[in-house]
Amino acid sequence: MSSNFGGLVQAVGASWLMTSLSDSPQEVALVQASTALPIMIFSLMAGAIADNLDRRRVMLFAQVYMVITSMLLAWFAWNDWLSPWGLLAFTFAIGCGTALNNPAWQASVGDMVPRNALPGAVALNSMGFNIARSVGPAIGGAIVAAAGAAGAFLTNAVSYVALIAVLLRWKPDTKPRALPRERIGTAMAAGLRYVAMSPNIRIVLVRSCVFGAAAAAIPALMPVVARDLITGGPLTYGILLGAFGIGAVGGALTSGRLRARLTSEKIVRLGSLALVIGGIGTGLSHSMWLSVPALMVAGSGWVLALSTFNVTVQLSTPRWVVGRALSLYQMATFGGMAAGAWGFGSIAEADSVTTALLCAAALQAVGGVLGFVLPLPHSGEEDLEPLDRLGEPETEVPIHARSGPIVINIEHRIAETNIPAFMRVMNERRRICLRDGAKRWTLLRDLAEPELWIERYHVATWLEYIRDRERRTRADLDNFERIRALHIENHETRIHRMIERPVGSASSDHIPGAREAGDPMTDPTRAN
Repeated sequence: MSSNFGGLVQAVGASWLMTSLSDSPQEVALVQASTALPIMIFSLMAGAIADNLDRRRVMLFAQVYMVITSMLLAWFAWNDWLSPWGLLAFTFAIGCGTALNNPAWQASVGDMVPRNALPGAVALNSMGFNIARSVGPAIGGAIVAAAGAAGAFLTNAVSYVALIAVLLRWKPDTKPRALPRERIGTAMAAGLRYVAMSPNIRIVLVRSCVFGAAAAAIPALMPVVARDLITGGPLTYGILLGAFGIGAVGGALTSGRLRARLTSEKIVRLGSLALVIGGIGTGLSHSMWLSVPALMVAGSGWVLALSTFNVTVQLSTPRWVVGRALSLYQMATFGGMAAGAWGFGSIAEADSVTTALLCAAALQAVGGVLGFVLPLPHSGEEDLEPLDRLGEPETEVPIHARSGPIVINIEHRIAETNIPAFMRVMNERRRICLRDGAKRWTLLRDLAEPELWIERYHVATWLEYIRDRERRTRADLDNFERIRALHIENHETRIHRMIERPVGSASSDHIPGAREAGDPMTDPTRAN
């Protein structure tokens, strides 16, 4: 909350400073976009880092980086060295720190609480941010009025100290890794592949992108609302942001009761409706007494929808890839916000801020209607804990981590009457294998023995095959059991693990005992 408070004070200072540096509503809106854009660009890399490195150290590095950047921004503002583009460069740099920090921060929630407490933990996390939002902007407006934007930036730099102190003291219970870390490029590709092969997460990304694009107009244009519609100063702007934050706290407090009564889809539609009402009210109002309640309604919708999206992603993703899934969710959401801030800022500059907010409300209504076509999934029903029983298989041919390519053939014996059901369940099997890292998955039927079906897929190396096995969850076990139930009685599944070898190849895989020094497969601490 201390760090969030400082970040909100900094946001007030940057947005209000831009109104004095430029008369362009578009450049004012770009302050919001410049903070959101790095999250869209760098989040996937940050998610891969969060899943492969110590999340505590990642967060510490990000916080220290943002302290230094905020102090430099305060120094430049104090000496009047900032131009509109210079200010945008600094806010972009701070956004880069946020992009690195967020996936590790969000993924750490699941490390601290059991799975059934995750929705409440995410809601409390949102509430903590919005408690800071409810008072931070108003205090930020007062700080800007009294000490200028430099004072706001310095306040932000100091506010990181509390979080850094907590992270230094926090000693999470981390399990030793059974396998070596993935390279960042490989980890990013694995995250993209997992999300691409997960229909539930894809729906969340589409919905959150549309929601973010429409919702961004209100905070992005709020300085212009305070200056032009209400004809106020930085304190007015702070009060408006505070009203938005108070509404968000109210939304977080009611989210638990709503979740007990409504589905995730209905909660998001309710949040969209609240933003439609808030956007229309803010755009048409010229009075603080009307704008404040409208923004409170919008703030409640903001937190209801975004916390629901976040929980849906976390409950639909196993722990090994949760940082990358959250980063892609944030890329979609903040990418939508960056585009929305720029687009609605352009409309405000070409026409008026009222027109821009009304257009944003219309887009938000379209996003709510989209829920009838792409409804959010029911999350939390699948058990995504690892199976913990698929270790490294024994092999007669000596093999090491980088040996490959590996070809897996699995024999299934299926009666003619079970073929339609078998094809349906194998379609799900294909998705699971490709999602977890398999390549070139195919299903073959023997022409001489019609009951014999062969499932075949490739992986690049033996290490990647072991990773693939470790990624299988208890929810995937249901698919395996349905396949076994369709087998001809007394015919068990037969698995052939083979290594591709060109004719004439002379490889260490054929030399007895040829394992490399430091080979992770010979590590006595590995699972099974």
